[in-house]
Amino acid sequence: MTFSIIARCERTGMFGIGIATRPMAIGAKCPFLKAGIGGLVVQANGDPRLGVLGLKLLEQGYSADKVLREIADSDGAENMAWRQMAVVDKDGRTAVHTGATNEEWRGHVVGPGFVALGNRLTSERTTQAMADAFAASAGEELAERLVRALEAGRDAGGQIAGQHSAALLVVNRKSYGWVDLRADEHDEPIGELRRLYTLYIPLIPYYDARPSNPSMPRDDDWRRATGVKGGPR
Repeated sequence: MTFSIIARCERTGMFGIGIATRPMAIGAKCPFLKAGIGGLVVQANGDPRLGVLGLKLLEQGYSADKVLREIADSDGAENMAWRQMAVVDKDGRTAVHTGATNEEWRGHVVGPGFVALGNRLTSERTTQAMADAFAASAGEELAERLVRALEAGRDAGGQIAGQHSAALLVVNRKSYGWVDLRADEHDEPIGELRRLYTLYIPLIPYYDARPSNPSMPRDDDWRRATGVKGGPR
């Protein structure tokens, strides 16, 4: 009952995941990323421990395909029939699995450096629209492309039970998120994610720099001093 997109930006080397579903707290359970390494999304009766395992394998230099095969061997065929997951490695290679027990419509679309996937969708149009929107926005920032993909998937029908939770996670060069936003138990979580991302855009350089420069002013003072508009009220 989830649709998502995982990608590596060829231009910047960033990795990102956009995801939406009916239950709450999807951002805490399914997206797994590490800067410079890659990541995976684990959904559809997913086990978050598989995400942790996948990141460890990616850190050892395993390819996306090898990571997925190792996870499948560890989890077993019976469990994997319930899983849906996609992997992107450090070089942008991808691998994806959609288990036969996932509810219809289930499936995925693979493109250069990205995978759009989902289960219990209204139709295959959801994942295709996501892939098309992502491919058509190649000149934009990765986070923007992921949000556009989620919006396109929603507008193409989304999932059968609707969406009430959404998340956006992007990693850049550091161990913490470049963008890490969530909307939970919301009537229109993808629209709320768009609103939050729009507010967050001018603050991205601030929150990226402040951990190594703790003397920086509060975000509201920083915005006034630099002339940056927007951001949280």
